[in-house]
Amino acid sequence: MAKCFYGLLLFAGIGLGCLAMLVFQGTPQPLRAASNDRYQDYVMATGAVSVSAKIQTDGVWMLDYKSGKLLATVIDKSQGKIVGWAEVDLVAEFEVAPKQDVHFMMTTEYITQGQSALYLAETTTGKFGVYTMGPGPGPNGNGIAIRRHDLSSFRTPAKAGQEPAKVGEEKEPAILVPLPKG
Repeated sequence: MAKCFYGLLLFAGIGLGCLAMLVFQGTPQPLRAASNDRYQDYVMATGAVSVSAKIQTDGVWMLDYKSGKLLATVIDKSQGKIVGWAEVDLVAEFEVAPKQDVHFMMTTEYITQGQSALYLAETTTGKFGVYTMGPGPGPNGNGIAIRRHDLSSFRTPAKAGQEPAKVGEEKEPAILVPLPKG
């Protein structure tokens, strides 16, 4: 009889433990995979590209530190082939000196149905760019082009004879810009 009582207590304890785990664990969060990766001197990100109103495909962005280039391509899903590469010279685009120690960060995010934008930041110069890719020049109109939407600075530029401000240590007071309504 005592064995049965202890067995019941054991199963009741296990049941209460499982119930407590479910309650305190909260609701399960969906698994989200990152769309970018890095290896030595290369960074790669992926995102949706709208080639036309009816054709949406995957786009691949590759940042090549060695050449100082941002490369982009799309995948032709019907053939499973790369359409060709478009490129942007980041040395000129971000006005970095040759051999300057630079640190790029990039990620993609949907901006509209079937279209992603690439957000590219360079932490040494404090510049931030927004890019998309879409149909562009190529044989028979087939190809891909990179379009820059904006290039701005997230850091106050240094005055002559003054060191550049580090992130969080701005030399000038912050200016608040109201967000657009709607």
